[in-house]
Amino acid sequence: MKKILYPIFGLLALLSLFILACVLRPDLSDKAAALLYGDRGTKEQEEDRVGIAAAGDGTGDPAAAGTGSAAAEGMQEPVAAVPKGPTSDEVLGLNAVHTGQGNDRREEPASDGQEQKKPAEAVVGRGGYMPIQGESEQVDDKEAERLREQYTYGETGEGLDFDPEFYPYYAMLDNAGQALYRQIYANANAVNAVFNPVQQVSQGQLRNVFMAVFNDHPELFWLNSAYRGKFDRSGSCVEIVLEFNELIDNLDAAKGRFGEEAEKILSGARNLSTDYEVEVYVHNALLDKISYDLRAPLNQSAYSGLVNGKTVCAGYARSFQYLMMQLGIPCYYCTGYAGEAHAWNIVQLDGEYYNTDATWDDTDPNTYDFFNKTDAEFNQNHRREDLSVNLPACNGTWYANREKSPREGDNGYFSNAKTLQQAGFSEDSVLLALKDYYDDCYRQIMAKGGSCTFQNVVDSEKLWLQCYDAYNSDAYSAGYMDRVFAELGVSRCNVDIQAEPLQGGRFLLHHTIEFTQ
Repeated sequence: MKKILYPIFGLLALLSLFILACVLRPDLSDKAAALLYGDRGTKEQEEDRVGIAAAGDGTGDPAAAGTGSAAAEGMQEPVAAVPKGPTSDEVLGLNAVHTGQGNDRREEPASDGQEQKKPAEAVVGRGGYMPIQGESEQVDDKEAERLREQYTYGETGEGLDFDPEFYPYYAMLDNAGQALYRQIYANANAVNAVFNPVQQVSQGQLRNVFMAVFNDHPELFWLNSAYRGKFDRSGSCVEIVLEFNELIDNLDAAKGRFGEEAEKILSGARNLSTDYEVEVYVHNALLDKISYDLRAPLNQSAYSGLVNGKTVCAGYARSFQYLMMQLGIPCYYCTGYAGEAHAWNIVQLDGEYYNTDATWDDTDPNTYDFFNKTDAEFNQNHRREDLSVNLPACNGTWYANREKSPREGDNGYFSNAKTLQQAGFSEDSVLLALKDYYDDCYRQIMAKGGSCTFQNVVDSEKLWLQCYDAYNSDAYSAGYMDRVFAELGVSRCNVDIQAEPLQGGRFLLHHTIEFTQ
């Protein structure tokens, strides 16, 4: 019996010592889980520890992701000092799908069981996006205590707020995550590289919050897509270090150049009538300005595109994002996989969302092959990853596929169209602007004294779409119809318009107007 019991007692004693060690050293339990369960065990433990909540219905809509874990409520204000380790009531949550801390690039992505199509030959290799890089260092208890006593938050960002319509990644975070986001943003804006976090944060949480700041703010073009963090033995961050590029050596001058180059495009877009026209203008201006260059310096920044004119997909997307935001149009930086790590944009127009990939449209000749596409179209060769999976679903149709890409020997629906002369018009009768169209409609209706049919010609599909939008938004009333009502003494009308393509990209517009009292 002694020979049997002694080994059992010995094993129990060793097991007790191991349990005690795990209590004192939580990282040992992670290692044990890795041995017993592999990656699944450590991932589950990490998710339990950092308090990540999955998005509600998997649609990618932030509204479905909830409003934050109960454990994080009431954590808006920075804590007075950084505690030694996280507790269940202080853990930092994320209202988003979390895809882990790794930056491994997969060769063949899954797509809900459907194989992705390979990109067209013209855009193969047009990537260059570098995922967020986080370097972690574990420090001993003495060094951790020294860093805590050193105690500097730098800029806390207290009082800042970010509109979720323009800063969607901020909205993905819970209250504690948003507090840390504001601190990182404020310190990056002040070019303050080293500070203590205002909230307890683990490695995975810090990566998510830093990614949210970087993805939301293309104007911080001096901030690199990398950071460092020092963590104590319990896994809690005690110091954050941001990385800046060489532009900080003369940042005021760099900001001046950046603003000047951006203004060259912004000034041409501000007077356009609709957000859609603005988007087309910015898209085309960037394609004319930028050349794709995998070796371009600063190529993860908007500066590389707008100032240097040479960049990769990240620079195209961040330049597009910056300009659209400056023009008051929500535009998001979206990252993922498209044969390799890749970045593109999501644009909101009249409450609908569209995918746009300016990098892949920048070919010879330039195209609109990846401009304002739905997810159903884009998912054939693009897949969102990391926090971008929580951006709104792109199901917009109103502004989808309006622009036609040039094709050699193919004039599309203009190929068999009438000439201007065959339609009965001369060159000097072609209308060149929306105001010209309004004036011509008013003139023809008043000449005919009421209900009538008439025709006019506009010089482009773009102008026809402006007319089309004017009728749908009722802008045509102020444009000319209110004057007609006042002078004819009528109160209602029915308007029917049919557009007929003509050669040269023009459109013959057939109007039927019926007035009633």
